[in-house]
Order: sequence, then structure tokens, then C-alpha cells
Amino acid sequence: MKYCVLIIDGASGWPLAEREGKTCLELAHTPNLDSMAREGVVGLVRTVPEGMEPSSACACMSVLGYDPKVYYRGRSAIEAKSRGIPLDEGEVVFRCNLVAIRDGKMWDYSSGHIGNGEAHALIAALEESLGNDKIHFYPGVSYRHICKIKGREETLKAICTPPHDIPGKPIDGFLPRGPGSDLLRGLMARSVDVLREHPVNRERKSRGEIPATMIWLFWGSGQIPDLPPFKRNYGLDAAMTSGVDLLRGLAKMAEIDNLDIPGVTGGLDNDYSAQASGALEALQERDLVVIHIEAPDEAGHTGSIDDKTEAIQRVDREVVSQLLSWEEDALRILILPDHSTPIEVQTHTPEPVPFMLWGPGIAATGARGFTEAEAKGTGLFVEEGHTIMGRLIGG
Repeated sequence: MKYCVLIIDGASGWPLAEREGKTCLELAHTPNLDSMAREGVVGLVRTVPEGMEPSSACACMSVLGYDPKVYYRGRSAIEAKSRGIPLDEGEVVFRCNLVAIRDGKMWDYSSGHIGNGEAHALIAALEESLGNDKIHFYPGVSYRHICKIKGREETLKAICTPPHDIPGKPIDGFLPRGPGSDLLRGLMARSVDVLREHPVNRERKSRGEIPATMIWLFWGSGQIPDLPPFKRNYGLDAAMTSGVDLLRGLAKMAEIDNLDIPGVTGGLDNDYSAQASGALEALQERDLVVIHIEAPDEAGHTGSIDDKTEAIQRVDREVVSQLLSWEEDALRILILPDHSTPIEVQTHTPEPVPFMLWGPGIAATGARGFTEAEAKGTGLFVEEGHTIMGRLIGG
């Protein structure tokens, strides 16, 4: 038996009044997912334990079979692990987004989904101007980067707001506050001068693209958690493909191999077909592969119904179709979003998400398609999301 976990990041959401009360999963044309739903187990699962933040870090930890209540220590430390950034005693790390502020409001949390080359040049400029023996900036992917701070552990107590939670809102009420926030706010303010006339931003503006006008610090962490190796827990050799540092960091911590597949990104330009074929190729030598696709979540954060729907459709057309054509061995599949990213709020929400188990030994539960309503209608509810991996493997 082989196993596949397909995480369609942020795919679930709320009914849209402007689309006759349908969600993006309901709007999307997904014949492959719907066919599987009629043959498999469909239900709801709580991937984010009650009272915890509805982040992909927490939710994907659940999906991979680890209880966030036991192991979760913050998102930025996981991303630092992915980038090979050491975190010693007395050091803390923060997610450092390149954002665009206009007229005092959050214009774009991703600076127009800035590319790696331009973003890395800006991070290098920030390191040169603001970095010192206690503060360092490390490049990541697109708009997502890391700032490491030494000797100011009180910054972890600062109250910080993710920039994708406040689209179009005045930023004054959402800047870091509380203990240690003076340092964070100071770095954010000083970044404005560094970025204002940087050649990258001048060129972006000349092309009519959104410039990166400021850094935004949040998701502070002071400890990289230790996860038991996935193989020790589940007895399987596993690999993962993802376009974002967070998932790659989780994989490293669980000793899951990260696949380097050309064309895999964290945005709408992802090469879905290449990601699926690369994952299936890896599955010939491994027992389980995790395919994480970020695009629906990115579209949810920008509030684009059409982009989110199209991303889901491409997952169905270019990824799920390949999974269904697998003929090497018997294949059992788990498909689910890690969390919801409703269009209305453009950020993550903690409600349970639909899941589907399909393959040998799995009987149908009566769903007619893979949607939030159909999942709820089966009456199957898994309260502890970290047990879902055991359901896939154990049957």
C-alpha cells in the first residue's frame, strides 16, 4: 500500500452572498474530487484545536499527525528551521513580511507577490542598513522572510497582528504593542527609509507594480520544537512537496524528505502538473507523499473568488487526475484543506474543514461531492485533527 496526503491550503470557506450562497469549493468544477467523494469517506475534521491560532503551522502540524497542543511553539521558528537558520539561547525569530502601505493603510500584505530575486535584494539592503551583531535579516520566499533578534526575548510578549488580517485598514491600530514592541516598531519604521528609494522599488513602480514600502514583524518564536520522526511514529518513509518554507520546515522537523520539484511555488503561478508528477515519481521509492498546494489560500487572502475557484479547479484537473491514474501500487489518499480562508474576511478561520479518505478498504459515507455542506451532511466529525493520519494509514 502507498499513501498520499493532498493539502489544498485554505480551500474551504463560507457561503458567498454574491454567488448565490455557494462556497468556492461548490463553485469549482471538480469532477475528480466529486467522484472520489462518492466512493470514499467524507466528513469534517478540527485541524485547529479550540483556543489555538488558525495558522497553517498549527493546522498542518495536525494533518501530519502531530498534536499542536503538545508540539506547537510558533510559526516563525518552523520557517527558520526550513531555511537552516540557527536559533541559540537568547535569540528569537519573527516572520518579516515585505508589505505595501499606502495612505497609512495596509495596501498589500505581499507587495504584489514580489518575486524572490527582487525580494532578496531588498532583504540584503535591510541587513546592510539595519542589521548588526544582535539583529539579522534572512531571505525567504517571495514576501515571506525572517528577522532574528538576540538579547531581547521580551519581544515575544509583544502583541502582533498578521498583515493579511488587516487588508485596507489603517495600520496605526495594529502595530506591535506591549512588552518589547518598541524594538519591533522601531525596525518597522526604519525600514521605510531603506526601502523607499531602493532601485528594486523604483523599477517596480515604473512597471506599475506594487512596491515593498515597509517590513511587518509578527509570529514571534523563541524555540524550535522537537517532533518525533514521522517514520518512528507511523513506520513509513515519507516525502513532501511544497512551495512555502513553513511546510518544508515541518517536514525537516519530522525527518520527512523535502522534494525539489522545478516550478513548485507558493502562488497562483504554481506548476500543479509538475508537482503531482514529481510527487508520484517520489512515491515509487517511498511509502507516503504529502502534496501541499498554497494557491487557494493566497487567493483567499486577496479576496479573489475567481482566483480561488480556479486554483481549486486546477488542483482537481492537474493533480487529482494524476493521483487517480496511479497504477504502480494500491494507493490510499487523504484530501483536505488545512484550514478555511473565507473570501469575506481574507484570513484564516478556525472552524472544522472537510476531509476525504479514498482508496482500498475505505467504504463510502454517502457524500455526493467534496464540499463543506456534503462533509457536514455525512455526520462524521473528527474532533482531534492529529488522529486523521492514523485513519489514513490504519484504515
